[in-house]
Amino acid sequence: MEKYAEQIHRCFRCGWCKFTSDYLDLNCPSYKRFRFDTFSTSGRLWLTYAWLRGELEWSEHLAEILYSCTTCKNCVEQCPMGFADDIVDWIVGARSDMVEKGKIPPRVAHFFEAIHGYGNPLKLLRSDRGAWANGTKRYEPGDEYLFYVGCLGSYDENAQKMAMSLAELLNEAGVSFGILGSEENCCGNEVYMLGEIGLFQVLAETNSQKFKELSVKKIVTLSPHAYNTMKNTYPGFGANFEVYHYTQLLYDLIKKKKVKLSQNKAKVTYQDPCFLGRYNKIYDEPRRILQSIPGIELVEMERNREDSFCCGGGSGNFIMDLLAGGEDSPSRVRVRDAYETGADTLAVACPSCMTMFVDAIKAENLDAKLTVRDISQIVKESLASR
Repeated sequence: MEKYAEQIHRCFRCGWCKFTSDYLDLNCPSYKRFRFDTFSTSGRLWLTYAWLRGELEWSEHLAEILYSCTTCKNCVEQCPMGFADDIVDWIVGARSDMVEKGKIPPRVAHFFEAIHGYGNPLKLLRSDRGAWANGTKRYEPGDEYLFYVGCLGSYDENAQKMAMSLAELLNEAGVSFGILGSEENCCGNEVYMLGEIGLFQVLAETNSQKFKELSVKKIVTLSPHAYNTMKNTYPGFGANFEVYHYTQLLYDLIKKKKVKLSQNKAKVTYQDPCFLGRYNKIYDEPRRILQSIPGIELVEMERNREDSFCCGGGSGNFIMDLLAGGEDSPSRVRVRDAYETGADTLAVACPSCMTMFVDAIKAENLDAKLTVRDISQIVKESLASR
């Protein structure tokens, strides 16, 4: 953080990081929720700078401000300065400093404890990780893809349905794949973003070694979070695998007519996951999948693609939910955006988004008007063979 302390002062609090690219709407989830400049990226960085220089004492409130960032990367997208690409690194670095000093909020500490003790943030048994699978085969050397399901896909009821839909589609297309079941471990993306670099290193090295032992060459992930860390961070720990998010593979299968689609009449709007969109620039494949289904009408929310508004689930908030409470919580704001398009279906491609939006729709009393469906579920319901 000494290096970062020398850099952070370059942020002069212009405030552009709060907005969309056209400056017509607020787009920082934590600022939108709390409406204090300290919860914006620029305010958070100045507090961090003061703390690192010894001008500000640590407090639990300071830690909560630092951890309220979902690392959605809107600030990186909107910042006009040359240091834009470093902003998330600064935030992760400051959190890492807090972890090393043992000065983190209780909910963050519990998150780490759960990962360390159970291999998942929900504190559920490792032996139950593959209980959703319903006969899906275990990965064997020679299979083309390892289907990495992730923590939510393994344990969360709604995300399990996503995993089952995708497994069925891969089987339908004749894809050679398998899962790890109870031998799968947390990918560590949120652990890294929350600053526990030591624990992340253990997860990355353990997972990479497991994959190598099984001669894994290609990995397809359910979650953009797992896709992001396995593609961009694991190589720094010696990993060398081809990594795909499932929408990339699924679109390819549809193009090759290995997945054949029939009529499915619905008006759909799509949520760009931060770790798929802003982190990895995958915007088109999910939309092309939806547009390839006869009868689907795709309508866009005003904030989309690079300007998409985060669901609020990043940096472990799909569990900790530090931005919860009130109608300005990001997930509730976003389901209202979706409803205003006139869509009857909010399509997602991320288990975290699914988890956040299912709860938000209930809170907004939109259960009878708007349904959250993963893209794999929409495709499965549109199979020509059904």
